[in-house]
Amino acid sequence: MNGRPLTLLIAVVVVALEGLVALGLGVLVAVQTLTGAPDNVTTALAESGFALLVAAGLLWVAWGGLFRMERWGRSPAVLTQIFMLLIAVTLIQSDQPQLGIPLIVVALTGLVTLLAPPTTHALYGDG
Repeated sequence: MNGRPLTLLIAVVVVALEGLVALGLGVLVAVQTLTGAPDNVTTALAESGFALLVAAGLLWVAWGGLFRMERWGRSPAVLTQIFMLLIAVTLIQSDQPQLGIPLIVVALTGLVTLLAPPTTHALYGDG
């Protein structure tokens, strides 16, 4: 199979969406910091900068790695999904199931599609 399987395309979309959400959150925190009066400007800007770095990394993994069918793209994408599951469980335990449950669905979708045999074959071939 020379083309991208559906499982790989779904994985690309999941990781890219996670990157876009991180980008949006980073920009939101930056704008709120610059237009408001945060308790600690340094911490708020650091959070914004971190979110923007995470966004850049996830978008690179999605487009530069997975979409281009580079082997290296799967490991950081899988690791991201594992972290997302941990965050989702924490959100649910913090009485925020409206955020945690959808995050579990997204992370599990990412994991299943990243580890699916068609994705493995597309990224690694027959061995």
